[in-house]
Amino acid sequence: MMFSKFKGLRNSAILPVMSLLFLGLSACSQESAEVAEPAATAPASSTTAATIQSGVTDENLANAANSGEEWLSYGRDPGETRFSPLDQVNYSNVQNLGVAWTYDTGSFRGLEATPLVHDGIMYATASWSVVFAVDARTGEELWRYDPQVDRSLGWKACCDVVNRGVAIYDDKVFAGIIDGRLVALDAATGDVVWSEVTVDQSKPYTITGAPRIADGKVLIGNGGAELGTRGYLTAYNPDNGDIDWRFWVVPGNPADGYENEDVEFAAATWAGNWWEAGGGGNPWDSIIYDPELRLVYVGTGNGSPWSHEHRSEGFGDNLYLSSIVALNVDDGSVAWYYQTTPADNFDYTAVQPLMLTEITINGLPRKVVMQAPKNGFFYVLDAETGDLIYADPYAQVTWASGVDLESGRPIETPQARYDDAISFLTPGPSGAHNWHPMSFSPDTGLLYVPTMQGGAFPYSYDENWEVESAGWNLGIGMGTMVDKAVRPDEEYAGGTGPVYDSPGVLLAWDPVARAPRWVKEYDFTINGGTLATAGNLVFQGGADGYFRAFTADFGELVWEADLGVGIMAAPMTYELDGIQYVSVLVGWGGSSGLIGPNSSGAYKPEGRLWTFRLGGSEIIPVEGMPLPQLTAIEFNDDPAVLAHGEDMYTTHCMLCHGAGGASGGALADLRYAAPATYDIIQNVVREGAFAGRGMPNLGHLLSEDDVDAVKNWLLSLRAGLME
Repeated sequence: MMFSKFKGLRNSAILPVMSLLFLGLSACSQESAEVAEPAATAPASSTTAATIQSGVTDENLANAANSGEEWLSYGRDPGETRFSPLDQVNYSNVQNLGVAWTYDTGSFRGLEATPLVHDGIMYATASWSVVFAVDARTGEELWRYDPQVDRSLGWKACCDVVNRGVAIYDDKVFAGIIDGRLVALDAATGDVVWSEVTVDQSKPYTITGAPRIADGKVLIGNGGAELGTRGYLTAYNPDNGDIDWRFWVVPGNPADGYENEDVEFAAATWAGNWWEAGGGGNPWDSIIYDPELRLVYVGTGNGSPWSHEHRSEGFGDNLYLSSIVALNVDDGSVAWYYQTTPADNFDYTAVQPLMLTEITINGLPRKVVMQAPKNGFFYVLDAETGDLIYADPYAQVTWASGVDLESGRPIETPQARYDDAISFLTPGPSGAHNWHPMSFSPDTGLLYVPTMQGGAFPYSYDENWEVESAGWNLGIGMGTMVDKAVRPDEEYAGGTGPVYDSPGVLLAWDPVARAPRWVKEYDFTINGGTLATAGNLVFQGGADGYFRAFTADFGELVWEADLGVGIMAAPMTYELDGIQYVSVLVGWGGSSGLIGPNSSGAYKPEGRLWTFRLGGSEIIPVEGMPLPQLTAIEFNDDPAVLAHGEDMYTTHCMLCHGAGGASGGALADLRYAAPATYDIIQNVVREGAFAGRGMPNLGHLLSEDDVDAVKNWLLSLRAGLME
């Protein structure tokens, strides 16, 4: 099967509300200046520095799967299975879990990190890329590093100012900063050892993913495909921050020359002036490493723009977009690649968690790379060659009827290419599975995947699209908001995959039987990542604020605790002094947390790190802030003014402040703003009065009349709340 594309043998081969989501982001096209590195942050005066007995080595990382005492990397082991052999907490006694300690993060935005534990010290991140270290026994803060990110640049982050964690190597902690820096911190003190700017900070790049360590190198990617950037993965020297190698996901302007033969090979699958919109492909999350094969596996992102017709004149597969790519760890050259969505037309990234493990296929053990990316198909690839073994729908899919196992290509349905009409396709841009980590239990042979079924998304081609120099580059018309015909129902034949009764599902997937073993359905779409343990348990947090444990074999709910705030992050577990602990970061945010309501009902709650143990203390949920008392404010109720205000809000404000004017809980609900805020709303929106708080200056996009209309529309909603 020649589609396993070895170097030298390769060929060229959501939620309904999400239909509005990305329009609001066009408000964020503004220039940015380079952010200076702040001075090293000293340990908190009330605590002492951490005590590091020994640094983390390559051998420690390679053998991490053999011991559950520590959690040394993002997914615990090199293959990121997120399985712990600890079983002190198990299905028969998990109901006795109580609080060991908690730590208030000081963050009111989304928390997505998986904490790491080494030498009795826990390291984690909060929003705005703040890094902290606490005593893993007590939760006492040892040090805290605030990179002092310019809050006015938060607009660059498509999906909240989040961070998924750190890497530990030798005696350093490595963190990606949302403004594009990679910093190395002293693990004992939090002092900055070195700091490197990894991107062109004049462009809308971000870093939200956790760095990874591979063969003594620090690997970090970046985000920003929607805003018109060119994605790449870089390997840095951990001692001094020098670049060892860089893998470019997509080719740049041919006139500038190609960086290497892999880029030149990819360029043959592109057409037109793709580089003007950046190209995209940003690898903003998934990276795993096989120390035996000496291969780094990276998942790559979507194109810029989304529309294949606009991006590449409808020509070519556009490598290496939406792909799983194996790189030689020595030089970053491509060993093989597999493209999950050739000629991606849908924002079907393949940056979702990759997993490296061994499963039995046809009676024989086989080392595989597995992924459940956005596009709705579950992939099993040979880890050494990239050969496709299986590809099966794990959720409802209407853009393709299956994947041809011989060619490795999806079998697109007639409606997949939406150039001449609106196509309502499933999954939408949020995907059937996003960044939320999945886990695998070798005891049950099952993967536990946080799955979404958010409804069909209206894709359509935008004839009026033009490249934005620093704005959102989608090239699609957002379905019913454009003047196009909707495809008739009879054209929607040919879809495949299981249809669930609820928008969110915890899916126990059997990669050998190629089918679900069990599912747990939720009333909410987005839920946290998962952790599997030898105690026959799967832990997962929910958007409703409940932290739950299920039996890994049959999915029986055996424990739950109300933590008061929606949960996105994945749990982890470790052992100290013979005691097993389970920890999870709790803080609502992300794209859904900004635009949609907080399912837990809390308003602007402070994020918290919770740690549990058997026989711990009573669980008292976090409480959010009380909503302000409303006072009446006069407004212009002219229907034309209100309609214009709603349109401007939807286009420019909704992403951060919530659909329909209602905050998701992470940011201020503008309906409840103080009268004094409405008095200065022109200064806030058009002059950047609150830029230091993260509110961008939108004066280049909104006129005084536009802002006045938004104000009146919001005040009309406020009046409705007072009725």
